[in-house]
Amino acid sequence: MIIAITGTPGTGKTTVASILKKKGFTVVDLKQVAFDNDFIIGFDKERNSSIVDVKKLDRYIKKKFFNKDIVFVEGHIAHLLTCIDKIIILRLHPSKLKEILVKRKWKKDKIRENVEAEILDVILCEGVDIHTEKNCFEIDGTKRSINDIVNCILELVDNKFKDIKKYKIGEIDWSDEILKDL
Repeated sequence: MIIAITGTPGTGKTTVASILKKKGFTVVDLKQVAFDNDFIIGFDKERNSSIVDVKKLDRYIKKKFFNKDIVFVEGHIAHLLTCIDKIIILRLHPSKLKEILVKRKWKKDKIRENVEAEILDVILCEGVDIHTEKNCFEIDGTKRSINDIVNCILELVDNKFKDIKKYKIGEIDWSDEILKDL
């Protein structure tokens, strides 16, 4: 089973993935795979980010990890892969996300873009466009520690993603934040 850990930049994906790796799980850093295998097809100067050939990345992940028991793939584009069985979207309240991105010294317009993406459920909408709702799950990390988030993920895995209503999509709604000054 290939499980995506995705979310807006700053929501804790990389930290969660490192803990899962320490616990013995196979964890794939999609950004590293893209660079190591020449899946970078350009550079977006405005966003200061690399452009990944998602189709090539998808084929690679499917071929390399198809028969593995549990594999976590981590990255803010993980939900775009069609070979994914389940998607876990990490979420943060926009004000907390902004704090994190400010601490990382991101540019104002990049912070605003990512906070707006979180408010508008961009990752969730993209994920549901490609995968069924029953395969998408959300974890609100706003009031949780990283270890609590990891435990939520392990709960989903241990229960084979069944009957875990508290992580079903649609419960997290930041839409009223769009009217506030970001």
